[in-house]
Amino acid sequence: MPTTTQLDKVLQKMRHYCAYQERCHQEVLQKAVQLGAKKSEANEIAVKLIEDGFLNEERFAIAFAGGKFRIKKWGRNRIVAQLKARDISSRIIDTALREIDEESYQKTFAQLAEQCWDELKGEPTLVRKKKCHDFLLRKGYESDMVRAFLSKCIV
Repeated sequence: MPTTTQLDKVLQKMRHYCAYQERCHQEVLQKAVQLGAKKSEANEIAVKLIEDGFLNEERFAIAFAGGKFRIKKWGRNRIVAQLKARDISSRIIDTALREIDEESYQKTFAQLAEQCWDELKGEPTLVRKKKCHDFLLRKGYESDMVRAFLSKCIV
């Protein structure tokens, strides 16, 4: 059982952990337990981090969604799935998705789709469409967007 000074050390490490990059509650609880805190103590640490402004689930979701979209070019479906896997509420997920600019989203999708289509030039048309379709869905883009793009492609 950690003593008060040990818990203070865990709390201090958790402050650094949260200050380094935005974290979700799930990550914080796992890390606190990994550092030697019990589950109940980890919950207390999480509450203290929230009170001190080190932990904010909405801030995390917005940073996560924006980063994955800009850097990895993920679509909304993949972002939603990853946030749900981290136990983020639907309300917060909706808030995070609203922060993604629609024009940038459409432009990124078009660039990614064109790039994928061009890279598969030597393939037969049906194989090319299938591979491009699967790639864009794995990236998390909506199936209606993918179908609309592929229907415009030269047959």
